[in-house]
Amino acid sequence: MSGRALVIGGGLAGISAAVRLADAGWQPTLLETRKKLGGRATSFPDQRSGQSLDNCQHVLMGCCTALLSLYERLGVADRIEWHEDLFWWREDGGIDLLAPGRLPAPFHTAASFLRMKMMNRHQKKEVRRAMLAMLRGGHRLRAKYAGKTFGQFLEATGQTDETIRLFWDTIIISACNLPSSSTAAVHGMQVFQEAFLPGRWAGTMGLSTVPLAELYDPAEQILIDSGGQLQLGCSVREICMEGRKAVGVMTADSMERADVVVSTVPPDRLAKLIPSTTRETDRRLQHLESFEFSPILGVHVHWPEPVMDLPHLVLAGQPVHWIFNKGVDASNRQHLHMVISAADDWMGLDEDSILERVRSVTDKALPKTARLTPCSVRAVKEKRATFSATATIEPCRPSAGPSPIGIEGGDLESLYVAGDWCDTGWPATMEGAVRSGYLAASAITGDASGIEEVPAGRLAHLLGVDR
Repeated sequence: MSGRALVIGGGLAGISAAVRLADAGWQPTLLETRKKLGGRATSFPDQRSGQSLDNCQHVLMGCCTALLSLYERLGVADRIEWHEDLFWWREDGGIDLLAPGRLPAPFHTAASFLRMKMMNRHQKKEVRRAMLAMLRGGHRLRAKYAGKTFGQFLEATGQTDETIRLFWDTIIISACNLPSSSTAAVHGMQVFQEAFLPGRWAGTMGLSTVPLAELYDPAEQILIDSGGQLQLGCSVREICMEGRKAVGVMTADSMERADVVVSTVPPDRLAKLIPSTTRETDRRLQHLESFEFSPILGVHVHWPEPVMDLPHLVLAGQPVHWIFNKGVDASNRQHLHMVISAADDWMGLDEDSILERVRSVTDKALPKTARLTPCSVRAVKEKRATFSATATIEPCRPSAGPSPIGIEGGDLESLYVAGDWCDTGWPATMEGAVRSGYLAASAITGDASGIEEVPAGRLAHLLGVDR
């Protein structure tokens, strides 16, 4: 089966759904309100610095197999730079290194972890206790903690507040955009069971070497070659229904008809495209207004001279979570990008106040900056950066395709749903977004091949991390 598909939303979920449909012989039209692709993972021209800046630094890991497969299909996988070593800044001004060594997974980072000075030996024992519980518990432990928070798991394994602040929340806030006390246990465990414990490649960090928007440029030609198209600057006003079947969309200019409609927009936006009386009959759409969101703040600062040699810094237990070194230009200016996740307390601040607050941390981590005045500053607020992956929202995350079982004979026909907020098994990440797009395309085409996962190392598997 093939036909015409309308895909609403040009973020990673929409791009992946449209590309996968094109490869399956469909003619997808990708509709995006803005003049560029990428959604929240994109870039923009900045007049202050004269550069193209990412909305926020987006990180992938080796375990992000769906995202990597999309990059391969787009022909941009070579634009990802990989980092095995993680540099952690300590409050005493020193730097700790977390890096894989000679031991096999899951103990590949054990030697460097034991050498880290940011925690004492008692705190390291706490971390080891929780890590072993996740290693041996595998997916069974996730099921046991369904409906609970990762903070409850940490409490059950005897983690003190200081250990949570320095280690667990430093990782969880960056990965899930929520603190451990709010993050669903299933996702907190997933971060460690799928990235840190199974193997050295799974936890290797990838960063784009080009502005994020450039990664998506090849998508348009893929759509054109399939008989589809990309429409930028196209705002969808309504998903058109005939009876209980989606037959197209109404844009600002006209009605577009199609055999299937794929919505990849956030839940609050989708709620505005379908009348509430219609939504109430589709089990996937009944909880759209239950989703809450968590913000991220990215702060780009250009310094008049180089101030940082390392590629990045993890700021353990600090209000600023990461510093990324974006390079030195021909004028010897260095571009640093600071990231603050779960940034609720920052959203009401103006740019001067944001810079002052950022510098209260970064001037300690990078002493050279204390005597310098930035050449340019750009703070980028993403107030609704991710859905809040709490324990209570998990049952509300919808599957991609319609079910024949439900109110009034089943869900709405020919309507498919994607987005990182859908039921992907992942929190709000680029990987989750791409997986949702692939799942929607598979529901349409009937392709049951699934998504290839990074296999756990032999020892990690024997100990139970992936079971």
